[in-house]
Amino acid sequence: MTDDTAIPPIEPRTPRRSEREEMLDGKLYDAGDPELSALRDKAADLCTRFNALPRNAAAERDAVLDELLPGHGAHLSMLGPVFFDYGCHTTIGENVFANFNFTVLDAGPVTIGDNVLFGPNVSLLPPMHPIRWQDRNIRRLPDGGMVEYEYALPIEIGSNCWFGGNVTVLGGVTIGDGCVIGAGSVVVRDIPANSVAVGNPARVVRTIGDADASVYQEYAQ
Repeated sequence: MTDDTAIPPIEPRTPRRSEREEMLDGKLYDAGDPELSALRDKAADLCTRFNALPRNAAAERDAVLDELLPGHGAHLSMLGPVFFDYGCHTTIGENVFANFNFTVLDAGPVTIGDNVLFGPNVSLLPPMHPIRWQDRNIRRLPDGGMVEYEYALPIEIGSNCWFGGNVTVLGGVTIGDGCVIGAGSVVVRDIPANSVAVGNPARVVRTIGDADASVYQEYAQ
């Protein structure tokens, strides 16, 4: 049996680039970096402001979303509360709707296409922690500072998708156009376009086709 404690932990290092650049490129980064901490604090303040506004304060809510999510398209609707780690690392297309408790930990880039619907309690989670505790634990430095290493993988969501309630999408996942992700699913691998995927982990159960239109004809009478 291997003694993991004999393996030396990751040591603090001086990155060739800023911690933010390392983070967005999927490399190991120090989550306690001052620049990253300041960006998270700003996003947290904006989320708090948005979540405190009443539903009928549409202009004020839109103004906060414009500042929190500078990369969003037209006709964005979020019921709130919303929770973003950074906001500025999320790109959102047109006609996107998010129900209650929408959480996006956008340490890695998050891209959302047009005409996407998110049910309540959906979480998009790019950040990853090292598996070994020796690499994962926070390090206390002699100068009183600390180092907390993480990495983050991007999430890409195509257009015309629908996510049921309580769906979780992990980093490194691409979901194609026209997908339906069933309630309670945990998406850990890519989902091809026009698929229905359900479960934990989410698995494709079928492809969406023209026959699906007939299901709703009785409601159109």
